[in-house]
Amino acid sequence: MKILFLLPELHEGGVERHVLWLANELATMGHDVTVVSAGGKLEQSLKGVKTLRLPVHRKNPLTAIYSAIRIAGIAKREKIDVLHAHSRVPAWIAWWASLLSGVPWIATCHAFYSRNAGLIPYKKASALICVSESVHRFFLELFPDRDYTVIYNGLPPSPYSWNRKEDGTARFLFVGRLTRKKGIITLIEAFSRVGSGTWRLDVIGDGPLMGEAKALADSLGLGSRIVFHGFQDTPEQWMAECSCFLFPSLEEGMGLTLMRAVEMGVPVIASDLPAVRELAASPKCLVVPGDTDEWTKAIEMFLTSGRGTAEFDRDTVPSTAEMAKDVEAVYRQISKKRRG
Repeated sequence: MKILFLLPELHEGGVERHVLWLANELATMGHDVTVVSAGGKLEQSLKGVKTLRLPVHRKNPLTAIYSAIRIAGIAKREKIDVLHAHSRVPAWIAWWASLLSGVPWIATCHAFYSRNAGLIPYKKASALICVSESVHRFFLELFPDRDYTVIYNGLPPSPYSWNRKEDGTARFLFVGRLTRKKGIITLIEAFSRVGSGTWRLDVIGDGPLMGEAKALADSLGLGSRIVFHGFQDTPEQWMAECSCFLFPSLEEGMGLTLMRAVEMGVPVIASDLPAVRELAASPKCLVVPGDTDEWTKAIEMFLTSGRGTAEFDRDTVPSTAEMAKDVEAVYRQISKKRRG
């Protein structure tokens, strides 16, 4: 099949990694795959996949229409079978390109988006893929007449496994984009209240909250114990060497970093969110998101016991091959409807 992906950019992030792994896997399966984005450092990691740079990241009607016309032309000329959008602006562009070309389009719903007019295209898609049951329930309330499939994010094999050798210092790890909803501020405030124990927090990732987070850690006297490393190419290596992985998000569709930690068997302290509960074998010990006191207690409990706050089922995390086969089945269903 000929498949065309649309996403805003190919810099580091959960959606970007998802598209990277899915596109590469589909290309390995023999499909003709093109990824349209505004570019980014992950472009070089695409294997056997064509790329096209367009301003599909801009929330501007004129550039969106321009991109839609370009993509519609490619879709007709190259006989594309399906357009697959990731994120809201690409969904608008895919919808318009579909109207112009007659090529069906679908979208993957990665998160709980704001309930506003920006979601209009999603009720026009031929099908919607949701990355968790909780995201599915969210969209089902909005658009009950759509065709939905729940497909968890798949992970490629990792060369790393958890093998932390304790040296007397508990090494906590946060991996994620530094934004408000990722809970990094709650985490720093919680560590400022930890009463005892030898610990260190490594923060992997970048984002708009980097300056504020660093300043907060310094103002609380934690500048030497909370270390910001910025973006790292191999976050799995950090996971393999940490004592405990922290997932303090305030909202998540289905976190890739959490899934990787679970798949590697790393002890985890995580927020009590609907998507997290889908992975947890014992969700009762998940932590109230955004509650500094509860996060402090959970961290102190780990320092005392050496155990995470919840058990997770590693078998719930699929491989990229399993994910790609499930997505391929959606494509074939859409193509069958188009022909029939």
